[in-house]
Amino acid sequence: MPVFAQTPETAPPATSPVTPGQAPVEPVPITTAPGTQVGEAYTLGAGDIIRADIFDVAPELTLEQRYTILPDGTLNLPWVGSVPVNGLTLKQAADVLSARYSRFIRNPVITVSLLAPRPLKVGVIGEVNRPGSYIISVISNEVTQQSLNQRTASEGGNQWPRVSQAIETAGGITQIANLREITIRRPRVSGGEDLISLNLWKFLREGDLNQDILLRDGDTIVIPKATKMDAAEMTQIATSKFSPATISVSVVGEVTAPGTLNLKPSATLNQAIMTAGGFRGGRASRKKIDLIRLNPDGTVTRRRLSVDLDQNLNDDRNPPLRNNDIVVVNPTFIAKVNDFLTTAIGVPLTIFGGISGFRNILFPGGN
Repeated sequence: MPVFAQTPETAPPATSPVTPGQAPVEPVPITTAPGTQVGEAYTLGAGDIIRADIFDVAPELTLEQRYTILPDGTLNLPWVGSVPVNGLTLKQAADVLSARYSRFIRNPVITVSLLAPRPLKVGVIGEVNRPGSYIISVISNEVTQQSLNQRTASEGGNQWPRVSQAIETAGGITQIANLREITIRRPRVSGGEDLISLNLWKFLREGDLNQDILLRDGDTIVIPKATKMDAAEMTQIATSKFSPATISVSVVGEVTAPGTLNLKPSATLNQAIMTAGGFRGGRASRKKIDLIRLNPDGTVTRRRLSVDLDQNLNDDRNPPLRNNDIVVVNPTFIAKVNDFLTTAIGVPLTIFGGISGFRNILFPGGN
């Protein structure tokens, strides 16, 4: 049974020697960075809430039920003061505390358990709608030391955030995202970073959870741009959890209800026109539909399309739409002339009996 080595009236500094002439006990050196893992074990960092228990000691050394690791990566404990635990596993942290408390207790038996893990800070960049740095909380309310130490890359428990959750938090992927070649940049303990390749398309098609891996604090998810995509593949990705719930598309010009629409990510040009009430009869030119697109690099492209409402998904006649696209349905030649006459002389074209009557008035005798 452990017994007191000494019983000071006040807590001495953490660097106080045990006995005169004896060298102070040094803590176990920290060799890992916060947010990484040693083997498969969880490592501590700022924001973690832990419990430390010292067994078979006098009541005056009983520790509190909960301690939060401070922003500088230390624990502030009675008698020993500030103890650095940043980047340590639970076992390593227990060894550090045992070394510190051995100044006051012979053969201390100390355990450290994690009550509530800290949120993870991860970066999501590339083809997502809101790239940036995000704080993602761990879903579970209770974590045991055994479950953490037994956590593996493929079966860590669904309470830990995965890559798909980070993508959802970043607003989902864009419609030109390459899900086959996603890269995770993971900081190494000794500096630098590891690169982990993922194929989330395989996860969508085959349900391979090994592609939707558990995140670690400090991860950066890089989603590249696809150079070529199949129409069927785009449709499946657009209806997956990786895509945003809706995209914003503006349909203006000769449609019944022009304005900004919230459409499904899989929406096509025809669907946008129909959602806007369809073509205005006698005015809309189906051969002069402009698709205006703001590209990620800041440039703007404009395509002139001929629309067939019977077409399925087709890049030439019924292309898929992207967020913030603008669809302009232009008027026919007759509609333009009618608008000109109405504006210029206040008389619509219909009063002249159509375009043939208008020509007879302007050019009598066929001249």
